[in-house]
Amino acid sequence: MAKRSASSARAGRAAASALRTRRKIDFSEIPESSAEQLRAMKRVGRPPFGDRARKLIAIRVDPDVLEQFRREARRRRVGYQTLINEVLARHVGKEVA
Repeated sequence: MAKRSASSARAGRAAASALRTRRKIDFSEIPESSAEQLRAMKRVGRPPFGDRARKLIAIRVDPDVLEQFRREARRRRVGYQTLINEVLARHVGKEVA
């Protein structure tokens, strides 16, 4: 049997906990949203940057490399993920906004 990673075990516990919590909540008194209410709702989270929203991914990076990006990002006063995106875009020859 394959060993489960700590993150997947943690995710499993979190999902089980959420399921137990969900069972305790009585949703029966909450009215359905109308089509007008649904149209008026706004997106939650970060807005798209540029023409299209960025894709959320997970990658593993050496701690030293990540620390270098974070240090350089602080120096430039930008987010480290923005800096990583710029470096990757430059590597593949794409202009970034």
